[in-house]
Amino acid sequence: MIIDVHAHLGTDRVFDEEFTEREQWDKIENFGIDFTILQPALVHTLEEVKAQHDAIAALVRSHPDRFAGMANPNPHLPDDVYEAEVRRCVETLGFVGIKLHTSAHAVNPTSRDGRKVFEWGRRLGVPVMVHTGAGIPFANPSHLIPVAQSYPDVNIVIAHCGMMVLAGETHIAMQACPNLYADITWTGGFLIRHWVRELGAERFMFGTDHADNCGTELAKVGTSDLTAEEQNWLLYRSALRVYGLQDRVGRAES
Repeated sequence: MIIDVHAHLGTDRVFDEEFTEREQWDKIENFGIDFTILQPALVHTLEEVKAQHDAIAALVRSHPDRFAGMANPNPHLPDDVYEAEVRRCVETLGFVGIKLHTSAHAVNPTSRDGRKVFEWGRRLGVPVMVHTGAGIPFANPSHLIPVAQSYPDVNIVIAHCGMMVLAGETHIAMQACPNLYADITWTGGFLIRHWVRELGAERFMFGTDHADNCGTELAKVGTSDLTAEEQNWLLYRSALRVYGLQDRVGRAES
C-alpha cells in the first residue's frame, strides 16, 4: 500500500503552479498510489481558499476510498474567519488535517497567528503539517520545537524535512519532540536511512508534493537501504496512524 500525505489541487497564486485532478489520477495509475491527502494550492483570500477546499471536498465525496482533504486557509485571516473555515473543513467536509505554510503566508509558527493553527489542530483533533525548508527564517524546522512542546497532544508533520539546507534542524527537532513527524519530500535518501534507524520509521511518511515527482520519491524509498518493514512504515503505516485513516483506506493493515 502507498499513501501520499502531501499533494495539492488547484491554482497556486504564490508559485504560479497549476495542480490538476488529471495529474492525481495519472499518479495513481502510473505508480499504484492507493490513497492521497489533498490540500489546496497556495492562495491568500478566503474566497479563493474556500473554492479550493470545496473542490477537494467534491473529489473526496466522489472517491472517498482514494482521497481525503487537508485545510490551508491563511493564518493571517481574522480569527473568527480562520476558525469558521477550519471548523467547516474538519467538522463538515471531513478533512483530516490543517496546513501551515510558513513562507507562502509569511507566518512564523511561534507567532500569535502561527500558534492559532496548532490551537485549532488541538481543538479539532487533527494533525498540523508545516512547510519547512525554502523560506528562511520562518521555514526553519527549529521553530517547531517550542510549539511542539506547547502542544504535546497535537501531531505535527514537518513537510519536506527542512529540505536539504535545513535537514540538520529537522533531526534536532525530532529528537527533542516525540510529537513531531515528517514527510520525506525533497529529502536526501541517506538522511532518511540515518533518521529512520535512529528515530524510528513510524515517524516518517511518503509524499509527492508535485504529482510528477512521485516516481522520484518512490525510487528514493526503494534505494535507501531500508528494510521491507521500514519501507512499509514510510509508505503507509505511519500515515494510517498519524492521520487516523484506518477506516478510510479499504485494505489497511492493523
